[in-house]
Amino acid sequence: MAASPLPPHTLSVAPMMDWTDRHCRVFHRTLTRRTLLYTEMVTTGAIMHGDRERHLGFDAAEHPVALQLGGSDAAALAECARIAEDWGYDEVNLNCGCPSDRVSSGSFGACLMGTPDVVARAVEAMRGATRLPVTVKHRIGIDDLDSYDHLTGFVRTVEAAGCETFIVHARKAWLSGLSPKENREIPPLRHEVVRQLKADFPHLTVVLNGGVLSLDAAQDALTWADGVMIGRAAYSDPFILARADQDVFGEDMPPVTRREAIEAFVPYVAAQLEHGQPLNRMMKHTLGLFAGQPGARHWKRTISEQGHRPGAGLEVVQAALDGVSDVVLDARPGAEVQPA
Repeated sequence: MAASPLPPHTLSVAPMMDWTDRHCRVFHRTLTRRTLLYTEMVTTGAIMHGDRERHLGFDAAEHPVALQLGGSDAAALAECARIAEDWGYDEVNLNCGCPSDRVSSGSFGACLMGTPDVVARAVEAMRGATRLPVTVKHRIGIDDLDSYDHLTGFVRTVEAAGCETFIVHARKAWLSGLSPKENREIPPLRHEVVRQLKADFPHLTVVLNGGVLSLDAAQDALTWADGVMIGRAAYSDPFILARADQDVFGEDMPPVTRREAIEAFVPYVAAQLEHGQPLNRMMKHTLGLFAGQPGARHWKRTISEQGHRPGAGLEVVQAALDGVSDVVLDARPGAEVQPA
């Protein structure tokens, strides 16, 4: 099959388990129209045998949005790639970077870096099943397989199967002895390895992931990388995304304010409330919106303490807004209020 156009990987928000669900992605879309968004990792078993609406459903506002798959069986991954196209996703990404014990015991995630031939067969099968672009997200190494030669061998093998985009978390992963959280913090960041990879594979799309904590840092990395993926920084301080369309993608419209972002999110929240979704499930993704600003504590406390109550509705959002000054609510990125 001919591949569909690849979504721009210039800037993206990382797939993060329990965080980047459909509600989070709709909220992020109120801040940036152009940044590529990713689902949480979804296993092939969940898609083939579980509730597909729960695992795959998304709002049209989320485009461009990519589905990240977890699995190692080529036939199952191919079927899920076909299903992803049917559901309207813009890309399918194979997870070769998650280091959790649960993932490794299922023979997928970061442990796949030890079996590049398995990844290549999976990519080949997925590309044969869908017109969507198929990409791979991986580490720079695992355990003792952490040499640059091993990394380049992995990339060459997977490239030969047709993969053209590699999203590289610039840390190795220890598959035993470290928790997933420790694997995000203890192995040293090595952006220079990803930079060398791009230099050695200039024809491939190489996206840097790991340790990018601001939009300014992302723009610095874009001087040599094809794209940058921001993870927890975009979740804990989502307002950093409000400058993305202007500063990264060159759009000339003004960036949104925090008030405008919430007002854009409210219709979605109201519709989800009508369908029985609890308020806190949606609004928890906004807790960091006022990070570092006067009123941040009131916002977080109101949403956290009142949003989980049975029957909580938009009045909680209004009460949270009422405790934040107009100056903060209406400030554009770069004009934030400096705490006293």
